[in-house]
Amino acid sequence: MGFMDFFKKKNDSGAMAKDRLKLVLITDRANCSSDVMENIKNDIIKVISKYMEIDAEGLDIQITQTESDGSNGTVPALFANIPIKEMRNGTKAQ
Repeated sequence: MGFMDFFKKKNDSGAMAKDRLKLVLITDRANCSSDVMENIKNDIIKVISKYMEIDAEGLDIQITQTESDGSNGTVPALFANIPIKEMRNGTKAQ
């Protein structure tokens, strides 16, 4: 195994279990089911795919707690990391 192998995403059972645990924690924080989170992810993929080619496997969606601008304290926030492969108008993503 070479040095660069540490940076490659592995599809082993440990990585899959870690991803499932992340999903459970996210849905627990947001008070929504894993089905709802999966529907949100699929809807985001469908909408963004109209405008650009994305790496759907690399898509990462998280719900975290963040401070509100007002006096509401902390509120849930949706963060999405969406790797873009190419814009639909033919230009490559940077």
